[in-house]
Amino acid sequence: MDARTAPLLWMPRVPAAPAPTDGALHDRRQRPWRDLRISLTDRCNFRCGYCMPRSRFGPGHRFLPQAQLLSFEEITQVARQALALGVRTLRLTGGEPLLRRDLTRLIRQLAALRTPDGRPPDLALTSNGSLLAGQAEALREAGLARLTVSLDALDDAVFRRMNDVGFPVAEVLRGLDAAQRAGFERIKVNMVVRRGVNDGEALALAGHFRANYGGAMVLRFIEFMDAGCHNGWKMDEVLPSDELRARIAARWPLQPLPATRGGETAQRWRYADGAGEIGFISSVSHAFCGDCTRARLTADGRLYTCLFATQGHDLRPLLRGAQGGEAELRARLAAIWADRADAYSEQREALRPLRPERADMHVLGG
Repeated sequence: MDARTAPLLWMPRVPAAPAPTDGALHDRRQRPWRDLRISLTDRCNFRCGYCMPRSRFGPGHRFLPQAQLLSFEEITQVARQALALGVRTLRLTGGEPLLRRDLTRLIRQLAALRTPDGRPPDLALTSNGSLLAGQAEALREAGLARLTVSLDALDDAVFRRMNDVGFPVAEVLRGLDAAQRAGFERIKVNMVVRRGVNDGEALALAGHFRANYGGAMVLRFIEFMDAGCHNGWKMDEVLPSDELRARIAARWPLQPLPATRGGETAQRWRYADGAGEIGFISSVSHAFCGDCTRARLTADGRLYTCLFATQGHDLRPLLRGAQGGEAELRARLAAIWADRADAYSEQREALRPLRPERADMHVLGG
């Protein structure tokens, strides 16, 4: 069954809750829409096993043709209407977003948008860092506000095995340094942790960022998730965040920090000695569906309301003139969010036997 057309057989519906009184757009569980993740391409130059394993995405794999990708103008249309409906953060993802040509033009377009109260969006980007050294300054000058870089190991041999293309860790570290020089502040670095694969690198990464960046970069540990259907996910490869945090705290004592905003994915902790903070994203062991504020726009114009969804909502007829204009687009986005009831991580154990054909991580942008 194709993930893009599969019916939502596995996602239970809940009754609509009473309308909120704050005027914001909410879903059926009273969650506001605050974040839109925008995938710019389904292509990536890495073959990380938890996202795009080589066995599935080898040389013969067919990626989306250029004509099917949303144009920058179409992406900006969706972003403009999402901001009108309450979205405040726009995050550019992929695949690998830095593979998209002329990316700074899109960043300038998105940075020029405004919320109804006149504020610019919180504009962020997530990258594997492989191309960052040569683009960081231009991205910052174009108006990109925040940056997240994936880094799954500090040891070069482990990192090359993880990305499965032999890419050196030194080049990603060079990209992080370039981003810091370009003026990006509070850069986030994400490590996907797989027990028995790279969990031995967690302390090394924590020590590296403690020692070298003075709290200017925030390392976050992500539990290995069953996103998509092709990453060989097994529960025994999940290292629960509580266990990993205990390992780190045994070396460097930690203190909890409050969330900075509603819908934040990471549980925040600070080093007791003041050497910065780290975070834990725990979709498996501590589901955070209850305050999830995110939707995802794929590179070919489908809106997904959950990372684990089986089906997206095709916006291309509205964007390409076959049906209506921007008012109709806004109404469609509002209707999609208002009908949302996704809570996969809370229901994982009950839903796993159904083996739903979920969309792949590289399509949804993580």
